[in-house]
Amino acid sequence: LKGLPEVVENVWPATTVQTCIIHLIRNTFRLTSRADHDAVKRDLKPIYTASSPAAAEAAMDEFEETWGKKYRAVIRLWRNAWEEFTPFLDYDVEIRRVLCSTNAIESLNARYRRAVRARGHFPSDQAALKCLYLVTRSLDPTGAGRARWMVRWKPVIDAFAITFRDRWPSAESY
Repeated sequence: LKGLPEVVENVWPATTVQTCIIHLIRNTFRLTSRADHDAVKRDLKPIYTASSPAAAEAAMDEFEETWGKKYRAVIRLWRNAWEEFTPFLDYDVEIRRVLCSTNAIESLNARYRRAVRARGHFPSDQAALKCLYLVTRSLDPTGAGRARWMVRWKPVIDAFAITFRDRWPSAESY
């Protein structure tokens, strides 16, 4: 969707638009030979794990030097997505782990869709919200995963609270 970033920025001016890193990497491997996958993966990793946009640019130049003649389409793919890729590098490592993949939220959305489809319709909005609440609770019915959740998400929540201090509802409580 070519015009989507512009529309999103017009509707929500404070939004940072970025491309999905996982999709960018997957598209890279669609354009390369299987025989080169390991070498391309090794040479690509310094780009998306770089500490800054400048470091990523240097890694991209090295990647282009190594693979530019053989895989011009890959270089074009990354160069075309560069403006939407570099905002990813401005975040802390904790936030990058969350933003890198949308698998967790996609899994939750799939469970919500399955539950709503199974019931067909709801008598009220409250009934629909209760259904979604119960689906969410069924992910950890005993609550035993709460401790693991806190250990895993506390650094991420802290990083979000610091990075988005002006937009975070109650950063002091975290």
